[in-house]
Amino acid sequence: MLFLILSILCSVTVGVIFKLTRKYNATPIQIIAFNYITALALCYFTFSPDLTVVHAEAPWNIYAAVGVLLPIVFLFLFTSIKYMGIVKTDAAQRLSLFIPIIAAWLIFKEEFNSYKVIGLIIGFIALLFILRKQSINDQNKWIYPAAVFLGFGIVDILFKQIALYTALPYTTSLFIVFDIALAVSLLVVVYDVVLKKAKLNSKNILFGALVGIFNFGNILFYLKAHKAFAENPSTVFAGMNMGVIVLGSLVGLLFFKEKLSKINFIGIALALIAIVFIVFSQFS
Repeated sequence: MLFLILSILCSVTVGVIFKLTRKYNATPIQIIAFNYITALALCYFTFSPDLTVVHAEAPWNIYAAVGVLLPIVFLFLFTSIKYMGIVKTDAAQRLSLFIPIIAAWLIFKEEFNSYKVIGLIIGFIALLFILRKQSINDQNKWIYPAAVFLGFGIVDILFKQIALYTALPYTTSLFIVFDIALAVSLLVVVYDVVLKKAKLNSKNILFGALVGIFNFGNILFYLKAHKAFAENPSTVFAGMNMGVIVLGSLVGLLFFKEKLSKINFIGIALALIAIVFIVFSQFS
């Protein structure tokens, strides 16, 4: 249970760091690039990936797709937290779990039971309620958490495909994906610095390093939690998603004074109920 709690804390902390960067006029793409430098270093020293076993038959198309998508999705995550807050963004990110579930139904012809269907219906209603615009809020840019929802859902599908490729250890594949994500991020940073005359700033390096530490911590502890609950992965699945929504909501409301309407609160409650139904669907 300790690993699960630590994974939840790391996930929410990434959102908190992104929220704090708004006060310092930080540069998102530089933060994301330095995040991957840190995450790569931690990945290398923690998992010791053996790159000599990587070969041409590896799923490079999937690696490339994830590596390109990750920095883009992180940019949307950064922007969503900036404009919409931690509460709505964390909820949208966690509800993205429904996209791979729908993909399993449409693409892989997985059979659905009544619990899963009910969970999906409640989940999408929850998403609509969470993203509902408040009439007094002209900064309600719902497109950003919607992009987080869609982006993380697609990334999740691709990571599941990587997990099915057992010729390479998952941690080695993760290291390769981080390499590609770093290369994409650095290309954008170089473009900004060389052509747009943007300046590299030490605060971006600091924020990037912090994001990288907690981003990697989230992954590391999540993997350890799955290992600890190997016979009951639904506990990790439910605990992670519900934990992030609840803790993210508390942090957003109590520490950052984010304002939510009654409809938004109902949406968060429905999101938790939807996750419960999805978990129950695994046992029927």
